[in-house]
Order: sequence, then C-alpha cells, then structure tokens
Amino acid sequence: MQVPAAFEYAKATTVSQTLDLLAQWGEDARVIAGGHSLIPMMKLRLARPTALIDINDVSELSYIRVEGGELRIGALTRHAELLESALVEEHYRIFRDAERVIADPIVRNRGTVGGSLCQADPAEDLSAAFAAVDASVVIQGARGSRTVPLTEFHVGPYETVVEPGELLTEVRVPIRPGGGSAYTKVERRIGDWAVAAAGAAIWIDPAGTITSVGIGLAAVGAEHFRAAQAEAYLVGRPATEESFAEAGRIAAEHSNPVADQRGPVDYKRHLAGELTVRALRAAAARGRGLNASGEA
Repeated sequence: MQVPAAFEYAKATTVSQTLDLLAQWGEDARVIAGGHSLIPMMKLRLARPTALIDINDVSELSYIRVEGGELRIGALTRHAELLESALVEEHYRIFRDAERVIADPIVRNRGTVGGSLCQADPAEDLSAAFAAVDASVVIQGARGSRTVPLTEFHVGPYETVVEPGELLTEVRVPIRPGGGSAYTKVERRIGDWAVAAAGAAIWIDPAGTITSVGIGLAAVGAEHFRAAQAEAYLVGRPATEESFAEAGRIAAEHSNPVADQRGPVDYKRHLAGELTVRALRAAAARGRGLNASGEA
C-alpha cells in the first residue's frame, strides 16, 4: 500500500492566513488545492512535506476578470472554469484549446491554474500556453508582492522562483486586440501528458506582415517553454506558409527533448517543428477572422 509520511494539516480561508501558516511551518510546508500531482508524489514518498495547507476555501484567489488592460486569472481558478469562460474565449482561444486536452473532467474540475504552473512539469500544457501570450505572474509573501514574467518563472524541471513562505496568487495576460491564438498537441492517448505540444499567438498588420508573435512549446526541452529564436525570425516577415515552415524548423533546431517512454529525440524534435507550424497557421487564420479550414 502506498501511504504518505505523516504531516500536519490546516485549512486556510484567506491569503493572509495562508502566508501566516507557511511562515509558521517553514520551508517544508506545501500548499494544496487540487492535489493531483502532489498527492501521488506523497504516496510514493517522493515528496514528504511536514505540513499541508489547504487553500480550497481561499475564494479571493478564484476569479477571471479584465482589469488594467489585462486578463487576470486567480491562482485558484479551476481548469474547468478557464475552459468554460466566455471572457477567456473572447480574448485568447489558445486557453480553450489547451484546456480541452488537459487530463480528464475529474482533473479539470479540481485542478487549478496556479497549481499547474507551480508544478513546473516540462510537459505542462498551460505553461506553454501562457508563455505564448507573454503572461506574467504575481507572487505574494510576507514582505509584499512581486510580478514576474513567465519567461523567468520556471527555472528548471519542477522548479520555480516561488520562495519558501511565498504564494502564487495571480496570472496576468496583456490584452492585445487584433490577434489570433491556438494550441495543438500530440499525446499517446486522450488526457495524457504531451509527447510534444505548441501554442502560438500572432498579430498581423493589414499588409500581411507579422508585427508580433509568441510561441510556446511543451515537452521538448524549450527554454522557459518558449521558442524565442523562431519568434525573432517571424517578426517583420509575411504571414505565409514559407515563413511558418522556417519558424518550425528553427523551433525544432533549438528544442532539446529527451528520449523516454513517449518517444525518441528525433521524433519529438520533428513534432516540435510540425506543431509549431500548425499552431501558427491556426492562430493566423483566427486572427484574420477565419477558422483553420478557411471558413468564416
């Protein structure tokens, strides 16, 4: 039988109380909401927190709203809420694409946006999607809050810049009209972690020139989940299949996948390029007011 090691438990109802409990129990305490990653690790004793702080009742962290020209998403927002939000759909369809392929309804009903980002799994879908749209996160601690670009949030597999005693409270995405976004993924079976995945957000001027673009990659070893070299190549170029194909080649070249049960390195690198092209194509079509098949 898989049984976690002994731990203390407390239920918080406010951010302030959560921070007080984190300070009380020290760096080995962990926050829990959905728990779909942490609990299995505890059962295998890969994680042995001295205390769990349940934040499911911290309602101030559960919201989706527009404020200050940004889409703001509370860290306790559930995957299902992000999937079903008309506000999110209006501004960034990439999130609906990504949420549709994350796990299953049970996980999506309980798992949280903040938990997914803090888990920092290299194959995590939302990390790639948020990277593509140039998101930032708000981290709160006893000394106040700080805002960190998502490109600086993940520092390695399963590692983030959140320090002991701190709490991720919000994700912010700048709202930029006129663009399109999309997410695409290859998985071994429905709801599985990605073999490879790519998300794109793109803005194109009336002459057909790309003015801004973001590309996020998951499960292929992209630094900070982002294809920065492919993005740099595309800006100022025409939004054509030729440009997208070259961006895909660059994204694949700069990816660094590892061989595992989901596939060899060459296969994953090929997918990085192909999925980048597909995501860019779909995002550009949406930005032009069309769907990926060219229909209005």
